[in-house]
Amino acid sequence: MRETSGNPGFWFRAHGLGNDYLAIDEEAIGFDLTPPAVRLVCDRHHGIGSDGILVAVPSDIAPFGVRIYNPDGSEAEKSGNGLRIFAAFLLSCGRVGFRTPFEVETKGGVVSMVILDESPDGVLMIEAEMGTASFRSSAVGLSGPDREVDGELLELPGGDRIAINTVSMGNPHCVCFVDEIVPEEARRLGPAISTHPWFANGTNVQFARTTGPATVEAFIWERGAGETLASGSSSCAVAAAAVRRGLVQERTVDVVMEGGTLRVTIGENWEVLLRGPVETVGRVELTPGFRHRLEALS
Repeated sequence: MRETSGNPGFWFRAHGLGNDYLAIDEEAIGFDLTPPAVRLVCDRHHGIGSDGILVAVPSDIAPFGVRIYNPDGSEAEKSGNGLRIFAAFLLSCGRVGFRTPFEVETKGGVVSMVILDESPDGVLMIEAEMGTASFRSSAVGLSGPDREVDGELLELPGGDRIAINTVSMGNPHCVCFVDEIVPEEARRLGPAISTHPWFANGTNVQFARTTGPATVEAFIWERGAGETLASGSSSCAVAAAAVRRGLVQERTVDVVMEGGTLRVTIGENWEVLLRGPVETVGRVELTPGFRHRLEALS
């Protein structure tokens, strides 16, 4: 069922391979999205629960604009899964249609998207042009002289050292290629890398290993969110780094995560195209009591 209202007051809920977001129009929120309010909305026990919030805002340079909030209350520059979920939100409101490209402004740049089709059970397949990958240290806010970071060793608190590859997709990523992904080890090292003082604004972290000429497995630790089942921009960073380092033979790469697989195509000039599914879960209307709690945090 499509919602045709220009200003829906509901909180739209959807996920991309288990990475879930809430979307809403800015003017329909009714309270300030302060960090404490964001944290309460995203809390899976006391709130609605989600990996983040997408707020539709006006844009001077694109038909649509979006602000992306992490569950810890911080803002993200860009999110591949979040943007595809935002596209599903726009479709549910009747603002965009199938197979007609449209642009969305993010803090990390303008992204062009197209909703390709819908499966019989309502799962959308959406493509997003995620911009151009940069491998320069300055693009991810890494300290020291501007350089391309290719296997540089990062020393962590406690004495661990890990080889890193930095990639910017309009937001910062640190890709760590490993022989084997050990989730317990990734959960231990992920937070230390994500908040390492060498990264001025923190970073998203991926532990990755190639499993074929066009396939990479990845474990995701997102800045401001922690472990996630899947991540669109992280998949783009992993694929771009794998192509850059010659670890895969194809430029269209399947990135396999716990939540599922996203397909990433790396262009000759490092432009990145992301393709993946979005499943709409439903709509949430806040009760007066819960809204009052959020207003008190504004």
